[in-house]
Amino acid sequence: MTTIPTHGKVAVFSAGSWGTAFSMVLADAGNEVVLWARRPEVAEAINEQRENPDYLPGIELPPTVSATHDVEKALHGADVVVLATPSQSLRENLTTWAPHVEPGAVFVSLMKGVELGTLDRMSEVIGQVTGAGPDRIAVVSGPNLAKEIARREPAASVVACEDEDVARMLQRRCHTAAFRPYTSVDVLGCELGGAYKNVVALSVGMAVGLGFGDNTTASLITRGLAETARLAMKLGANPLTLMGLAGLGDLVATCSSPLSRNRTFGERLGQGMSTEEIYASTRQVAEGAKSCSSLLALAERTGVDAPIAEHVDAVVAGRMTAQQMMESFIARDTKAETD
Repeated sequence: MTTIPTHGKVAVFSAGSWGTAFSMVLADAGNEVVLWARRPEVAEAINEQRENPDYLPGIELPPTVSATHDVEKALHGADVVVLATPSQSLRENLTTWAPHVEPGAVFVSLMKGVELGTLDRMSEVIGQVTGAGPDRIAVVSGPNLAKEIARREPAASVVACEDEDVARMLQRRCHTAAFRPYTSVDVLGCELGGAYKNVVALSVGMAVGLGFGDNTTASLITRGLAETARLAMKLGANPLTLMGLAGLGDLVATCSSPLSRNRTFGERLGQGMSTEEIYASTRQVAEGAKSCSSLLALAERTGVDAPIAEHVDAVVAGRMTAQQMMESFIARDTKAETD
């Protein structure tokens, strides 16, 4: 078992909206937090203005949050390393950062994606790159829209680690007056729930962009949950995880909120924009647009029917329009709901 103090120094990589918001949670829970920023000017702005003007403008950061572009400075003395980079760049980045991580430090993944090509989950990538065992790798997943977390609106989440004692210790490291973490040992279920909900949110966004209403979106959310559960359970996840915060909770928040970058990305696809046009118009990363093809490949490899992932991947790749996607869903062969 890895021993983690109830408070200490946490390094957070990187300074996007979710990394910054979770830094605030950690600071509110009594930790010293160093936020690593890819761009030096972002770190400088955070330290001088006490806010992240690029991603969370107007929200004051706690005094125990500082920022740096220096990897060694961020990691020195940190017993917990939180990773909030885009999923598809994790392996390359972590290969550079890993030599500077303190021995025995615990890794916490905030990322919600599946790696292209390898089809590895983020916890698997962390283990491969760093050599850390499952007792040193945790994930945080739940209905956690960054802006609402940064505003300290009440929210709950799941801290999952195969070592339950480590999950409990991390739980204490991020429990605040506004943020309530629950523990789990089902890392696989939490990760797949977090990754798949982004793909479902893209489909819901497309429906909204096409002008459809609540019946359509509720149908997509429900069938998306069934699709997620089929794959996760086939791979060994606890079905109750998919009914909880890291499954249904995250799915509802991401599909329902205009703050969700995946839903917003989907809305723009529904309105007729191409994937390339959307990428050119925003600096935010919609993980579902990157992970839909890897999740589809994972489902195909596992022998699981995944029509939402299949259709979303086709729209993102430009092989199908959002309107054609919706028509194709309705035209599929009928079956029993529980099949």
